[in-house]
Amino acid sequence: MKRIPLLLGIVGASVLAGGITAYTVTRLTAQDTPTRVIEFASQKAGSHFTAYEKENYPDLTYAAENAVKAVVNIEKIEEVEASRFGGGRMDPFFEFFGIPQGYQQQEAPQERRSGGSGVIISPDGYIVTNNHVIENASKLKVKLNDNRTFEAKLIGTDPTTDVALIKIEAEDLPTLAFGNSDDLRLGEWVLAIGSPFDLQSTVTAGIVSAKARNLDVIPNQFRIESFIQTDAAVNPGNSGGALVDTKGELMGINTVIKSPTGSYTGYSFAVPSSIVKKVVVDLKEFGVVQRALLGVQFQEINEAFVEHLGDKYGIKEIGGVYVAEVDPAGAAAAAGIKKGDVITEIDGLKITGSAPLLEAVAKHRPNDKVKITVKRDGNVKQFDVVLRNKAGKAELLAKDYVDSFEALGGKFAEIDNKTKKELRISGGVRVVSIDENGILSKARIRKGYVITHINDRPVNSISDLSRISEKITSIDGVYPDGRSASYALIQ
Repeated sequence: MKRIPLLLGIVGASVLAGGITAYTVTRLTAQDTPTRVIEFASQKAGSHFTAYEKENYPDLTYAAENAVKAVVNIEKIEEVEASRFGGGRMDPFFEFFGIPQGYQQQEAPQERRSGGSGVIISPDGYIVTNNHVIENASKLKVKLNDNRTFEAKLIGTDPTTDVALIKIEAEDLPTLAFGNSDDLRLGEWVLAIGSPFDLQSTVTAGIVSAKARNLDVIPNQFRIESFIQTDAAVNPGNSGGALVDTKGELMGINTVIKSPTGSYTGYSFAVPSSIVKKVVVDLKEFGVVQRALLGVQFQEINEAFVEHLGDKYGIKEIGGVYVAEVDPAGAAAAAGIKKGDVITEIDGLKITGSAPLLEAVAKHRPNDKVKITVKRDGNVKQFDVVLRNKAGKAELLAKDYVDSFEALGGKFAEIDNKTKKELRISGGVRVVSIDENGILSKARIRKGYVITHINDRPVNSISDLSRISEKITSIDGVYPDGRSASYALIQ
């Protein structure tokens, strides 16, 4: 189970093997009921009670009994390497100081098992779930509501939204239809369905508490978050399960818990179906997510922005997003949007902050046209913007497209002019963290390294890095001490 320290926890995988899980169970037992209580209960309701009218109250049974058939349990089996030292006679001197001796002997890989949930979206076995449920899996097992079990294959993932698509070989399966999460209203009843603590086909109910929540919890530098917030009880193992409305339509994929413990004591959050559907269709049709980009860096105009930067930028009211930087090779720049503009609407949708903007753009593909309304110098202007792909082109990506950030496996930051001068370089991006299975890790590149070229192409900024779409074969750069280092990648 992934956890975010203090307050935030990914609704992650509950451990199925390899450890001991403690549960506290409170039993409700029948007791003798005093006669006076029975007499009170048998009396008719007084005039201060309203009459019960069934048609005026939500009936959740239809949605629950139908939707539960399309929600599955997913077991992830992950191989973990293990090693030990062995061989040779032990020297007491080295043993006293705890220095390893002998040679490192590789043991057979060990299996780590964890669980989550998924939703069947087509009769032939396509299942949507969370990326963190299936990440690094060597084998995936899917258990249906009728207890049949299948092995699943991975179709594709989108770490930026924490959505993944898998498939089992089966026919005539029950499915959930996508609903329109944009139509959800605050206070509307919803059901969360999944396998918390490996309790398959568990249904809980709640209301929509908020929409377009941005929590900064998806562990990706280019995360897209616009969560549906509910108070339905969701626990570890619910990840990838369904959030449905009273009609039984899929409104979101349950993903995150916000609580002090990592289990349910607060609110749960789901990726809205408007984003999930687009990601799934892209993965099925193209094998890669067709991510549309606006080509701007922005700041949400909230109370803190107005208080600290309002006088500087002449902004007195909250709402919208401030365009802090414009990529000169991006879609916004080509349409005429400038640094200092305030984006207030996209296709008529009011932009109240960063989450609505991210969701509005995430629904589109490269080459789609959107109408953007901005405030500039007290005037309202509209721009027709043709969105572009990660490589800076207004066209769909090929299936063999390489996401440079995912391939490198790390997080990056721009460098300032002082660093450029000290290292005698014209530009570059600094490696600030390294993932386990990416190119940076395999090449043994260390944190702090400044990448200046990839495949002999200059990398002066993060936007340059994002436009690299071919297979990475070489990396050039410099370490903070001024030492140049080049890496040739043989795959």
